[in-house]
This record gives sequence, structure tokens and C-alpha cells, in this order.
Amino acid sequence: MDLRQLEVLRAVAESGSFTGAGRRLHVSQSAVSRQILLLEAELNEPLFWRIKRKVRITPTGEALLQLAIRVFQDIKETTASITETQEKLTGSVRLVGGMTVSLYVFPALLKEFRRQHPEVDVRVITGSTERLLRKLRSGAADLGLITLPIEEPDLVTVPVMREELLLVTYPTHPLATRARVEPQDLVRQPFILYEPGSNTRRVIDEFFLREAIHPRMVMETENVEIIKAMVRSGLGITVISHQAVAREVREGELASCRIGGSTLVRETGWVYLKSNRIPRKIEEMIRALEKTLPREHAVSPAAG
Repeated sequence: MDLRQLEVLRAVAESGSFTGAGRRLHVSQSAVSRQILLLEAELNEPLFWRIKRKVRITPTGEALLQLAIRVFQDIKETTASITETQEKLTGSVRLVGGMTVSLYVFPALLKEFRRQHPEVDVRVITGSTERLLRKLRSGAADLGLITLPIEEPDLVTVPVMREELLLVTYPTHPLATRARVEPQDLVRQPFILYEPGSNTRRVIDEFFLREAIHPRMVMETENVEIIKAMVRSGLGITVISHQAVAREVREGELASCRIGGSTLVRETGWVYLKSNRIPRKIEEMIRALEKTLPREHAVSPAAG
């Protein structure tokens, strides 16, 4: 059995006749018949039932046809992949992510990506998780770096970052000098948090529920810069990732500490549509993040 014979088999099955297969392959009808006879002799099974001038595929022929389809699809995808890697990457990548990754991960990521692929146009879209998933599904975006979990059958998720969520206060707050606070210390505190619906807020709400804390909400917003500005102004405290406040904590504008009990962790990962082959531009973006993640301290160091 060889590829040419599988090609002949597929042509006969799709055209419904040996003559039609011959026209498609630019060979004689007798040449088509000979290849099918050789396959039938090798397998010791009929592949087609001859009914006047038409043919019907047998169960054995159908099984072989499905193999032929898979083989030729694999060849097509492998050839395309090899050709792609030999060519300079061009075109565009539409990247989506939440506010935090857009501010603190994307700048270094895109700098590295453009260093390797200067002719690729990168467009960044931010917004709520629901909006970003709609963009991915509709084809308006290629790849997302989104807070997990995302449990959708048509999407692939690849976790890449785990960040501890810290309590963040203004420098003169009574809890600002602590290296660690206990859940009961947070009772009756005014909070400025992400809006409900985000996966980060879900982690925080589950913590409040588990510890029987009924937070006093001052403000809810998706904008991390607004959250930090409100906390700096002394209007409340927040729970946020280390990377979002690392500079302000280092410069004394904010204070952070760990929360006792079960560790609060936010996981972020790549999200893209399921397909038989991952486009090269997506693979290259994923590789670029692997190079920049250590410098971005995506996994939070111990606070305190």
C-alpha cells in the first residue's frame, strides 16, 4: 500500500466511479481499476461494490478511506508547518488580556516578540473575561492571556502564571506594619475590589465566604489603577496581585502583607480556539512569554 493507491481510493469514493476518478487524477480508467485491484488483493477484501457504472464503498473501503483522509491531512499540516518555519513571520496577531496583564505583562512580552518578529503587527484588546472570550470565539482575536479557570470545550487553556493575592493598604493604615494578617483582622474593613464576575473576584469572594467575612464595599471596578489610587487616598484596602503593586510597595506608596489561612492564588493562562494545528504566530507569542516571565516575577515572591 502506498500514498498513490490511497489517493486513487479517495478519488473513486468521492467521484462515485472509476471513470470520474481517472478524470480527476488525469489517468486512464484502467489505471484506476488496476490500483484498486492491487489494494483489494493485498487486503484480501473488496473495497467497492460495482453496480453498473457506479460503485459503492464497502465497510473495509470506508475504513481505508478514513485512514487516507487522516494521512493526507497530516501531510498537508506538516508541510505547511515546515514551510511556515522557513519563512519570515508577517501579518498580525490580535492579543487579548485583562487590565493587570495588559499593564504588567504585555509590555515586556511585546517588546520581546517584536524583537524577534519586527514585521508582525500586534494589536492588544482589553476588557472583561466575557468580552475577551467572545472576541476569541468570533475570530476577532487570536490569543488571550486570561485569568483561569476557563472551562469551555471549544477553547484550549494553558496555565502559565500563578500569583499570590496580597492584602494592600495605604502606608499609615493600622495593618500596614504587619507581615501577615489573619482573616478576622479584615472584619468591618472598607474594601475596594475588582467588579463581581471576574475570576480574581471569585477567588476573593470564596475566601470571604469561607472565613465568614462580610466585606464593607467602598468601590468595585475592573481598573487596577483606580483601585490603587483609591487605596493610596486612604478610602479603603484591597486584595490584589503582587506584580500589580510591586513598584508602589517598593517606593513606600502602598504596603502589602500576606493573608493567613489558605493562600489566595490567581492563575493566569493562554487561551485560544481549538484546532488541528496551532498557528505559528501563537506558538511564537507563547515562546516569547516563556522568555519574559522570569524577569516579570509572574510567580509572586514571599511577601513580608
